[in-house]
Amino acid sequence: MYDEWRVGFARRPINHVLEPEALTADAIVWLPPCPRSFQFIADPFGIERDGVTTIFVEGFDYRVRRGEIHYYQYRGDDLIGQGLALAEPFHLSYPSLIEDGGELYMLPEGYKSGGLTLYRCERFPDRWTPVQRLLDLPAIDATVVKHDGRWWMFHALPGPDDRAMRQLHVAYADDLKGPWTSHPGNPVRTGFLESRPGGTAFAHEGVLYLPVQECRPTYGAAIRLLRIDALTPTDFAASLVHRITPKGLLDGFADGLHTVSGDDRLTVIDVKGLRRSPAEKRIKLQYKLRRLFGLNGPRRRNQADAA
Repeated sequence: MYDEWRVGFARRPINHVLEPEALTADAIVWLPPCPRSFQFIADPFGIERDGVTTIFVEGFDYRVRRGEIHYYQYRGDDLIGQGLALAEPFHLSYPSLIEDGGELYMLPEGYKSGGLTLYRCERFPDRWTPVQRLLDLPAIDATVVKHDGRWWMFHALPGPDDRAMRQLHVAYADDLKGPWTSHPGNPVRTGFLESRPGGTAFAHEGVLYLPVQECRPTYGAAIRLLRIDALTPTDFAASLVHRITPKGLLDGFADGLHTVSGDDRLTVIDVKGLRRSPAEKRIKLQYKLRRLFGLNGPRRRNQADAA
């Protein structure tokens, strides 16, 4: 069995997900399915600029098993462009976007690099340069937000017994580029239902909310919204206020929803379908052969892309 994900967006502010039954199928524009089987896109984050909606996603192929960051651009409901935004020799996912000091940054998960690196946009949407290693920890699904004059980071960490799915960690800094300090209460939250970050942290009426993943009975089964009740360098408290499921959003994709991101104009989600196929063994063999012959590295941009 394997996961297949689809990504969609709605032109509604992210705080609308606090409302009961906020996400409806008729409001969502779905990104196109991947051109080949055993591929998916997930972990979406979006931004609107000059009338164009750009969605950044993890692009994943089971034959390679090393995620890249891709982009899709829309004018209205029409897809007008897509391509590769960022690739590294290691797996990338969760391309969260941060604006600070007039600059646009991306903070993708790259935990197999052993740390967490911030990238600055040099040319939108397809040229990103590493500018600062924020943590020397292999942070997973790092979610950064500025709140009450301080930068906060929510993240998971890899480890035995599915640690990344059952522990929430916090760090804080006075400047986006650090230095970052780990919260003394880490892990500040434990359990498979309300710990792993799952999208954009956002404020509504002065209160901070954090989407987290429900990782039982399956990885990324649903999103739970936490209201952050206390957040200081010494204290943390949160309460569950809402649950978001994939029910009724897209036929064949009712098995999970593990990202809710956006801003004051846009909400972006992903939904999951669990699949079985007699071709799974063949795809696994392709992956092993590609790894044996060193074919799983990042693909190179063509000259037009690099210009």
